[in-house]
Amino acid sequence: MYIGIEIGGTKLQLGLGLGDGAMVRLWRGAVNPAAGGSGIRRQITAAVPEVLSGQGLSLQQVRGIGIGFGGPVDDATQSIVRSHQIDGWEDFPISRWLTESLGLPAALGNDADVAGLAEATFGAGKGVSPIFYVTVGSGIGGGFIVDGRIYRGVGRGAAEIGHLRVISSEGEHVPLEHVASGWGMETRARGHGQSWTARQIADESPRDPLARSILDDAIAALAEAICHVVTLLCPRRIVIGGGVSLMGEERFFAPLRKAVAAREFAPFAGLTDIVPAALGEEVVVHGALALARQRFGNASH
Repeated sequence: MYIGIEIGGTKLQLGLGLGDGAMVRLWRGAVNPAAGGSGIRRQITAAVPEVLSGQGLSLQQVRGIGIGFGGPVDDATQSIVRSHQIDGWEDFPISRWLTESLGLPAALGNDADVAGLAEATFGAGKGVSPIFYVTVGSGIGGGFIVDGRIYRGVGRGAAEIGHLRVISSEGEHVPLEHVASGWGMETRARGHGQSWTARQIADESPRDPLARSILDDAIAALAEAICHVVTLLCPRRIVIGGGVSLMGEERFFAPLRKAVAAREFAPFAGLTDIVPAALGEEVVVHGALALARQRFGNASH
């Protein structure tokens, strides 16, 4: 049995399972940003015994812990580099802390990376490789999975599609997530006097020119970034999840595929398909469990 942990800027999730795409228990809690990283750590140490006791299990029956963290992480030190939402995580050695606190080995990954691992292993990317995963939500993250393994470059990360530079509607070079994320679209709407959510922008887009323009620009920018990914990596499949992707086929995926087809490198045309993610908001926990199974599957306890 393994424990999978998702640590985000707004939520904390813990799952219990074998790392095979099924969970026997899921615990979910809200994060208090004012409590910082230490508050989240207190939540984790309180939640683990609760999750285990609910299934009649003890720590001795757990082989290891996988973590999906919402921010950059360092593979060599198994430490968090920083969080962009919560104070108190700078250079924090979370794997060592979990081992010291719970007596279990722990493996750390970036949340988008482990989500990509889950989708590649159990979800919309199952059975094909390579897979490039994109989450389009309040921000934009990515993960590159080759033959069931996360590609991490030299160990500080890779596949950071949200930080690719694109040209905004104002003609400025900005990170993709400034244009195509939920936060980016909502910020642009506020600049024009509208307090729309990303979902409302999608709903208003068939009849409101401003909403249509914001959504069109977001999709065009995302298509441009995806074409860079295809040109550099030529993955077999791009899997897209996150809240913005829930706009659906008509308003998001169909226009995105059309925009990619109009821009992509001609010799690679048709080699990469673009599909919705399959595992919902539990995807990072599934990936954390899969990561733990990869690292500790031969553990003795």
